[in-house]
Amino acid sequence: MANPTAAMLVIGDEILSGRTRDANMHYLAGELTKHGIDLREVRVVSDDAPAIVAAVKALSEGFTHVFTSGGIGPTHDDITADCIARAFDVPIDVREDARALLAEHYANTGRELNDARLRMARIPDGATLIDNPVSIAPGFILENVHVMAGVPSVFQAMVATVLPTLSGGAPLLSQTLRVQRGEGDIAGPLGTLAQEFDDLSFGSYPYQQDGAYGANIVIRGQDGGRVDAAMTRLKALFSE
Repeated sequence: MANPTAAMLVIGDEILSGRTRDANMHYLAGELTKHGIDLREVRVVSDDAPAIVAAVKALSEGFTHVFTSGGIGPTHDDITADCIARAFDVPIDVREDARALLAEHYANTGRELNDARLRMARIPDGATLIDNPVSIAPGFILENVHVMAGVPSVFQAMVATVLPTLSGGAPLLSQTLRVQRGEGDIAGPLGTLAQEFDDLSFGSYPYQQDGAYGANIVIRGQDGGRVDAAMTRLKALFSE
């Protein structure tokens, strides 16, 4: 039985401008792999409402799960929640349980729950809150879309909250062999081996070091025995 699939939608002008380097995709990919959910696509969109809505609709229809990061803070350009509501054609407003979380948090820290901070309590109708043990402001789940913060520490905490609730499949196993030959020399036999083990994934990642060319060959699959067998054959092909 095939594993569930996932897509990630990274939202924010700061990512596309190069001002901020996204760390959340790398983290999510690793966690989903361990959980047996196959991350199949990652998109990055600007803080543009029509683009966000279109991406959410397309990814939601195409994958078992969608994970978004970014755009759920207190400022004017944090428009993700409104876009999710628009994508699923549901109302959005301040929700009492989310407001209560924020009110208690800001009261405990001696800060005001002003209108800007209250924006983080605006939740689409029918959504389920995602706990945020780092900074309290919740994410949410609507249909198959998991809406999370862009700050890496908060994103990671939300992923840790959500993943145990999702059904996964077989974790993806991998083994790597470093080959001191250029890709042009290994492409033929590697392609033949990949055809023989067509239930596995073979990746070649070239490098150049001290003037010499080489490649890291990665074999991935869900059957540990098959991965072991393929790696044994690979080592025999390219043994130094």
